[in-house]
Amino acid sequence: MKADVIVVGGGIIGLSTGYEILKKYPSASVILLEKEGKLAEHQTGRNSGVVHSGIYYKPGSFKAGLCRKGKTLLQQYCEESGVAFDTCGKVIVAVTDDERAALNNIFERGKANGVACKKIGVERLKELEPHVTGVEAIEVSETGIVDYVGFCESLGSKMREGGHEIRLGHKVTQVKETTSGIVVETDKGSVEGSYLVNCAGLYSDKVVEMAGLKPSAKIVPFRGEYFELVPDAYHLCKNLIYPVPDPSFPFLGVHFTRMILGGVECGPNAVLAFAREGYGKTTVNLPELFETLGYVGFRKLAGKFWKTGMGEMWRSASKGAFVKALQRLVPEIESKHIHAAPAGVRAQAIGPDGKTIDDFDFTETDRAVHVVNAPSPAATASLAIGEMIVEKLSTRFDKRFEQPAA
Repeated sequence: MKADVIVVGGGIIGLSTGYEILKKYPSASVILLEKEGKLAEHQTGRNSGVVHSGIYYKPGSFKAGLCRKGKTLLQQYCEESGVAFDTCGKVIVAVTDDERAALNNIFERGKANGVACKKIGVERLKELEPHVTGVEAIEVSETGIVDYVGFCESLGSKMREGGHEIRLGHKVTQVKETTSGIVVETDKGSVEGSYLVNCAGLYSDKVVEMAGLKPSAKIVPFRGEYFELVPDAYHLCKNLIYPVPDPSFPFLGVHFTRMILGGVECGPNAVLAFAREGYGKTTVNLPELFETLGYVGFRKLAGKFWKTGMGEMWRSASKGAFVKALQRLVPEIESKHIHAAPAGVRAQAIGPDGKTIDDFDFTETDRAVHVVNAPSPAATASLAIGEMIVEKLSTRFDKRFEQPAA
């Protein structure tokens, strides 16, 4: 069967892209290929469900613009489609006076990005989160939480209702681009199409290579390990509590997140995963691990951040160390208050120079759009990213699609 567009990846970006094609070009046919037996199995289904406001991101960046737009689109979709969503708000806390300057920088970014946020003192902080310690904070009233898996299932249902096809259990093994179209080989046969969108997440760079191209960066997997509060400790966190992040490190630090379907998550740390889907500490894929360790970009990054990395590894090995990190924000928390929760793996794109690719990154050809890097807030921004991808495709579509839907 030949499709107008083949989408690789059944996570939130691939599904958002398929949905946006359905909206704008309802006569176009889409086949979405997902190697797992269900949608949103990896990064999408393993995050804590935060809907980001855009407060952290550099004004004018893809991240900032797509986050702001995507948040609005996501909330509208959830309200119209009955997907669980709650605008609960969060606080970003400066624990010591030394963190005030960094907190102020985040606040200025938030204002520049149009985020509903305000500086607050200890009294207001205690009203919002009675068990938190800090000298100053930012209240971000518009931050929310959502059921991202439910959102993806809803998108998938709309795609199927619109006549699109979602093929689960189809692992892509090769991509061939010709002047007339795309041929995607899978472990269950080949699929032909006119155009390709690569939303493969942890394997996005591999799909680029399958297509005979050189990716601009390599994906290096970092496992984020979480704990959850036991029910008796739920009172320690009312909504979302974040620390002031290290601006030189591409992770936000351990934080507390109330989840839309119940419970409170604590974490994550960030340690090198020994496989691209290395959710367990003992999960090892030797070829993938050797590829990571042999990559010059990773070695340069590790050489720069080895002290930070050792701290993350120590928190991975020691529950007590993890608790100590959490106690910076909530001193009352003890080891008995938390138990292990499922881990996630972040697809971190790293350039040959050892720098993390901080923004969204695309590789394009006449027939394909490859989403090489889709870092946080990709889930929040997913519908806006889908719109951007469809706009890129629209410059390639032939006369069959000159009259898009309104």
